[in-house]
Amino acid sequence: MVVRKVGKYEVGRTIGEGTFAKVKFAQNTETGESVAMKVLDRSTIIKHKMVDQIKREISIMKLVRHPYVVRLHEVLASRTKIYIILEFITGGELFDKIVHHGRLSEAEARRYFQQLIDGVDYCHSKGVYHRDLKPENLLLDSQENLKISDFGLSASPEEGVSLLRTTCGTPNYVAPEVLSHKGYDGAVADVWSCGVILYVLMAGYLPFDELDLTTLYSKIERAEFSCPSWFPVGAKSLIHKILDPKPATRITIEQIRDDEWFQKSYVPARHTEYEDVNLDDVDAAFDDPENADEQCGNEDTGPLVLNAFDMIILSQGLNLATLFDRGKDSVKYQTRFVSRKPARVVLSSMEVVAQSMGYKTHIRNYKMRVEGLSANKTSLFSVFVEVFEVAPSFLMVDIQKAAGDAAEHLKFYKTFCGNLEDIIWKPSNESSKSRITKSRSKKR
Repeated sequence: MVVRKVGKYEVGRTIGEGTFAKVKFAQNTETGESVAMKVLDRSTIIKHKMVDQIKREISIMKLVRHPYVVRLHEVLASRTKIYIILEFITGGELFDKIVHHGRLSEAEARRYFQQLIDGVDYCHSKGVYHRDLKPENLLLDSQENLKISDFGLSASPEEGVSLLRTTCGTPNYVAPEVLSHKGYDGAVADVWSCGVILYVLMAGYLPFDELDLTTLYSKIERAEFSCPSWFPVGAKSLIHKILDPKPATRITIEQIRDDEWFQKSYVPARHTEYEDVNLDDVDAAFDDPENADEQCGNEDTGPLVLNAFDMIILSQGLNLATLFDRGKDSVKYQTRFVSRKPARVVLSSMEVVAQSMGYKTHIRNYKMRVEGLSANKTSLFSVFVEVFEVAPSFLMVDIQKAAGDAAEHLKFYKTFCGNLEDIIWKPSNESSKSRITKSRSKKR
């Protein structure tokens, strides 16, 4: 077996994948330490004009070294790749814990919230505002301690500028002033997101949750929500102080720390200030890369190409798969659309839309799993999305139900596609109804 190495790191399996990067398990051959290696394709990030954004994210992660923030070790580069070496976190996402186990106990929710506030406060002390705080970006280590990750949307205001103006983040967690387009204080906006997270930890669902973005934004701007009956009085009071739609009167982190409910069993984080951060490796990785020792594996070259037989199987009314299935009667729901946009653009657009709807996404080899809580908040809803190449510059996107009922699946599909008008191919001689293909085949 060929062992792939990048510098002093021995590279193993892929443990995560996004639109522009893969994350691989790796091991430091000098120390034996396990790390996560984020691999970015240099030409891709240059093509999408993401160099400044990624350099900013790396620089920020090197700046905020705290027990409750994922640590960045170093940055390496080859002629074609950028390698970001990160702390390896084994406990998964806090989001997954909520999805699989439901709401947390008061003590557990408070402990995570205390760690979140400690980590966020440290970021703010360094002039860094995360702007995309949510359970998907909060990881858990082997000791069940929280680790803030994904600083891709974070910001540090320019000198002499106190307000941020970019509208970004996940809609369900974003502060009302961010939606107003009038400028906002990044620290105050992060506090709002922390309040939404506390609510989700204790309730098991979101305080603001509407499929229609206009309705969602309206509820956020008015802070229109209610706490479940099982919330303790102290937690309920604190959440209402955090989810204050007026940033000027919203509770601050210092005031949160003084809150009686927050103070219970609170153990402040202990950390040591590190020496001045050196960003030489960041600049070198992008400006003057050196070839690292690496042996290339099988990289994705594009979506799966459908041949004639595949098309017959997928076509409505000619699904030969039913001839080979002797299981019980069931109904399989699938929905499809076609696009003439590049595959990566299609995939990226779908990822953004799914996340804006409040779902979590996992991407690998032009396949995307979309999952989250069902409409009634009691079960898991998920779909599988795959991009196929039918012909050069002609793609088909296939969406299959994985969990959740059929009605919810179709509701998701309509909303999902309604936000993808820019990438869905619309032949001029077809009506809008004929552009949505639904196959419903009974297995026998």
